[in-house]
Amino acid sequence: MNPKKLQKLKKKVRHAPLSERKTSYIERMTAYYHQFNDYPSIKILISNVLLADKMLAAGDLPQQMPLLQLPDDSQDQIFQKLNTRYPAGDETGDKIWNELSDALPKLDHDLRSFRDYLETHYGMWAYTPAPFVSDLAKFVGNRAVLEVMAGNGYISKGLRDAHKTVYATDSQAWTAENETGRHPLTAIEALSATDAWQKYQDQVGVVVMSWSPDGLPLDWDLLQAIRATDKDVDFVVLGEPHGATGSEDFWNHAHLLENKETRDLNRHYTQIDLVQDHVYLVK
Repeated sequence: MNPKKLQKLKKKVRHAPLSERKTSYIERMTAYYHQFNDYPSIKILISNVLLADKMLAAGDLPQQMPLLQLPDDSQDQIFQKLNTRYPAGDETGDKIWNELSDALPKLDHDLRSFRDYLETHYGMWAYTPAPFVSDLAKFVGNRAVLEVMAGNGYISKGLRDAHKTVYATDSQAWTAENETGRHPLTAIEALSATDAWQKYQDQVGVVVMSWSPDGLPLDWDLLQAIRATDKDVDFVVLGEPHGATGSEDFWNHAHLLENKETRDLNRHYTQIDLVQDHVYLVK
C-alpha cells in the first residue's frame, strides 16, 4: 500500500464506468455491509439502504435517509486504518486494500442507484419517509386531502394511518410498464388528476401531487383546473423544478411559495441523491 495507489484509486472511483451486475441489489448491499464493517461513515449509508428496504418490504413507510454519497475521504480512511494494522508490504494488508479498492466504485454506483431500485421494486419514485408524512399530517390538520398520481399510495397510507380523511387517486396508467400502482398500500381510486379534482374539489382543503411524470403536461392541466375553480386549497407538490419531474409549463407558471410552512414540510424531506426534489406550496 502506498500513496500512489491511493491517488490511482481516487481517479478510478470518480471515472470508471460500471456494467450491470447480475447479483441482486440487496444481496450486493448486504455484502458491502459486512465488507466495510470497520468503516462507520461508509457502513451507515449501507445500513440506511438495508433498513429502508426492510421497512418497505413490511409495508411501512421508511426512515429519513441521508445523502447516499460516499465521504470524500473514504479512500483515505481505508488507507490510514490499514496502515495502522499492517506494515508496508504486508500481503494480508495489500489483499484487503485491493479488495476494498475494487469494491468502492461499485458501492458508489449502487448507492447512487438506490432510487432506481425503489422505482423498479416498489414503484416508489419520491422517497417518502415517515417523519415527512408526519409533518404533512400536521400541516393538513382537520382538512380532507386529495392525493393525485398516488402510485402505490405511500403518502395516502401515511396520512390515513394518522387518521386523516384522504381521497387517494391515480390514473393507473403505469401499471403495465412498472411497479407503480401494482402493489398499493392503501385503497386508490382510478382517476386522472383533473378528473379527481373535478370530483372532490368541494370536499378537500389540501391537494397533494408527488413526482408528476417528467415531460408530461398532467401537472399543468391540474394547476389550470385548480386555478379555474378558485377554490381555497393548499396545493402541495413534491418534485424537482426543471429536472426529473413534471412539465416545463407547470414549473414556468407555478407560483412557488417560500415560508415557514414550506420550511417545516422540508425538515424531513431531504435529498438522498443527485435529484434535488423539494416540497413546494404552489399557487
